Amino acid sequence: MADNHGKVGEESSEPRKVRLNERILSSLSRRSVAAHPWHDLEIGPGAPAVFNCVVEIPKGSKVKYELDKTSGLIKVDRVLYSSVVYPHNYGFIPRTICEDSDPMDVLVLMQEQVLPGTFLRARAIGLMPMIDQGERDDKIIAVCADDPEFRHYTDLKEIPPHRLAEIHRFFEDYKKNENKKVDVEDFLPAEAAIEAIKYSMDLYASYIVESLRK
Repeated sequence: MADNHGKVGEESSEPRKVRLNERILSSLSRRSVAAHPWHDLEIGPGAPAVFNCVVEIPKGSKVKYELDKTSGLIKVDRVLYSSVVYPHNYGFIPRTICEDSDPMDVLVLMQEQVLPGTFLRARAIGLMPMIDQGERDDKIIAVCADDPEFRHYTDLKEIPPHRLAEIHRFFEDYKKNENKKVDVEDFLPAEAAIEAIKYSMDLYASYIVESLRK
């Protein structure tokens, strides 16, 4: 009986081993096997108002994680020089692109930390115009569409002023000890955020069309 059980176990494990080996070999031979969160994840049917967001940096982190655009993995860019932490989960919107050749940035207000590389549904509630070292680097302010504490917010004017002040101050200060200048302008309403996302979606579509022509 023991021998029969052993044989059954060996036979049942073999198909899994073969499939794993095939997966490893295909990964080594084809660079496009792994899904790329910027290009392969859909922005979502509710965009530009409600959209998918890939989280790079969890709320409370002092580590600046960011997307490695070549591999699609989340890498450690640096540890912040200042004694500050990200006030909310921070990431990007897939299938968008801005003038700096990066996807659109988004700060997502919600109750909990989210692990880097996770994606969630977010609703745009405002726009924070920003100039980072002389270049436009606007941030979408959003809420998690599936968090019962935050999903009812539709515009920045509904958010407590102190919370907005914290966000504003974080982005003013987080690069000061690197001797990098960041200018944060006044927040704009949800309509401006939706318009900015739509523009970045159109820019991404144009970028893809141009890439296919080459």
